[in-house]
Amino acid sequence: MEVTLEGSIRPDEMRQFVEQSVEAIRDLAAQGRVVKSLADLRQFRAASLEATEILRQGQQAAMQAGMKRIAELVGSELASLQLNRVARASGMDRILRRFDNEQAARQWLESEDALDRV
Repeated sequence: MEVTLEGSIRPDEMRQFVEQSVEAIRDLAAQGRVVKSLADLRQFRAASLEATEILRQGQQAAMQAGMKRIAELVGSELASLQLNRVARASGMDRILRRFDNEQAARQWLESEDALDRV
C-alpha cells in the first residue's frame, strides 16, 4: 500500500484520507495479506491540531485493522517532529521507520528484519 500526502491537510481531508486508508487496510488484512505501507510525506506540511488528532486516531485504527509496518519518507524537519509526536501518541512508532531514501524504505519493507520486528 502506498500513500502520498502533500501540503497542509485540512481536517475534513484528513478524515477522508483516514477513512479510505483504514478501509483498504481492513480489506487487505481480510484477504490474509501482511499489510505494509510506504508513506511519501516529503511534501507534507505541519497540520492543524484537529487534523493531527484525526491522524492519531487513524493510526490507532490502522493498527487495529491490521497494519503491520510502515516506512515514511519525510522532507521537512517540522513535519518530522509533528509526525514523531503523533506516532508516539498512537503507538504506531512501534511499527514505523522513517527514511530519506525511497529505495532504502522499500528494501526495509520487504526485508525479513522488518517481518521479525512486528
